[in-house]
Amino acid sequence: MIKKMSVKQVVKLKVKGHNAEYELSHLIHLFDPYIKDAYLIEATYEESVAKVQLFLNESQIIAIQHQVERHQDEVINTKNIKQTLKRGVYEILSELTGKEMPWGILTGIRPAKIVREYMEQKISEQKIATILKDEYLIGNDKIKLLIEVAKQEQDILNQNKPDEISLYIGIPFCPTRCVYCSFTAYSIGKKAVLVEDYLRALYKEIDYIAGTKQGMAIRSLYIGGGTPTSLSEEQLLSLLTHIKNSFDLKRIEEYTVEAGRPDTITEEKLRIIKQMGVNRISINPQTMNQKTLDTIGRKHTTEDIIRVFQLARNLGHRNINMDIIVGLPGESVSDVENTLAELCALNPDNITVHTMAVKRASRLKEEKETHHLTEAKTIEQMLNLCEKYIRGIGLRPYYMYRQKNMLGNFENVGYAKPGMACIYNIEIMEEKQTIVALGAGAITKIVYQNGERIDRVANVKSLEDYINRIDEMIDRKKQGFIKYQ
Repeated sequence: MIKKMSVKQVVKLKVKGHNAEYELSHLIHLFDPYIKDAYLIEATYEESVAKVQLFLNESQIIAIQHQVERHQDEVINTKNIKQTLKRGVYEILSELTGKEMPWGILTGIRPAKIVREYMEQKISEQKIATILKDEYLIGNDKIKLLIEVAKQEQDILNQNKPDEISLYIGIPFCPTRCVYCSFTAYSIGKKAVLVEDYLRALYKEIDYIAGTKQGMAIRSLYIGGGTPTSLSEEQLLSLLTHIKNSFDLKRIEEYTVEAGRPDTITEEKLRIIKQMGVNRISINPQTMNQKTLDTIGRKHTTEDIIRVFQLARNLGHRNINMDIIVGLPGESVSDVENTLAELCALNPDNITVHTMAVKRASRLKEEKETHHLTEAKTIEQMLNLCEKYIRGIGLRPYYMYRQKNMLGNFENVGYAKPGMACIYNIEIMEEKQTIVALGAGAITKIVYQNGERIDRVANVKSLEDYINRIDEMIDRKKQGFIKYQ
């Protein structure tokens, strides 16, 4: 029986004999901007053959079929079937549109994980590059990037110890909500009355984890959000003091506070962060063009960004990350070049380049028709410019990930100076170490057998629910840790 997918896309999909419809639909969606007519793709698997046909008005336009590769034991696994069907769909749509995707048929969010798995099998870089090109149809530039990132990640992951964990603590408050944001974050102006209640609930969860994981080393601790520096100076000091009194931080390698928004940063907050042992912060401009800042909902100036960065340096902060976003509404290549020139003049230790993604829970998704979204060719020019500028000040790519609905089907890349790669970013992305996450919307990942199995324990997203149901959140972790022991 042929099953028809109910997916909102230009090209409709019918599948038969397999369960690869999700992956195929996502791949088809990448080509939607380049297709106008109402095509139909039929993707079938039968007797070791993957067949893909393209129809227009019930007439077949293109047909491709591939024999699905067997392993030595003569068994065809599900992965091979999906890969072969994806290849057929990609080849048909590429022929139809004349377009090639930078990442070929790869649709996962952790592409470096594939390369590291090959490396762990002692496969040579040259052979890995051939596999990525021939089997995944990835472009040469992305292959080079993947291999470089995978090597950087492996250097960090090789230092993981069996008795270590990482911690994430979420502060879900921001001064305003940016147009592209989909994180668990609330306006601190509207929710100020709940901040103290939230911190009390958070301290209760911290106390439970400190007691349960007593004696276990913490490799990295990341306070994110939201914008943690939305807290007042007194609240921030209270939070960092509670953390210091709860956990043994003597052996910690990395302690990050996401300072984020310049309009939340004061000299006293930067001093508190430094005095409490934090050794990495983020000051995230996203762009150095004032018109764009106003468009996306930022209530600060480009001068504020420069001022707080220099203030942090003067107070002794030696590992500072800065985030930028490529493809922000209305920005041109010259706008991105201006941002890069301004940032590189500051000489931060990390720069993370995000490609704009139209996320389901963001205002940008709701207001999509009112914003001009950047085309793939322009995004590619912007990303190439980012790499040129950032490498030019001595930073190298050390981690990357991809998201659904990214403009141009590109990627997010973190760059760092030697020895300053963010450990937490790699741990959360590559899932080789247990990360205990505290706060509203936080998701704990309990890792078994070096990543062979992962259990997730989620906290509720609602601020009020987290406060009122904190005992339930603690019990969820308790049950999760029982499985882990």
